[in-house]
Amino acid sequence: MEFNSVIAMLLVGAIAGWIAGKLMKGRGFGLFGNIIVGIVGAFLAGVIFPTLGFAVGGGVIASIFHATIGSVILLFVIGLVRRA
Repeated sequence: MEFNSVIAMLLVGAIAGWIAGKLMKGRGFGLFGNIIVGIVGAFLAGVIFPTLGFAVGGGVIASIFHATIGSVILLFVIGLVRRA
């Protein structure tokens, strides 16, 4: 993996984490925590969605969309675990 692709993945994850934090009010971890959740959510979305056959296309916008969905799901699951 090239250095540029790692930087792009981190930026997409950071944007997705910020968006997920805005969508899931009250379940976030602050700005930096949501960025970390976004990066992990982007990774999870990259692993899970292709196996399910879910794809919206290529490009940066599609990557941010996938990562945001993964981050929202991750924030939801973390919120459930924290309540238990």
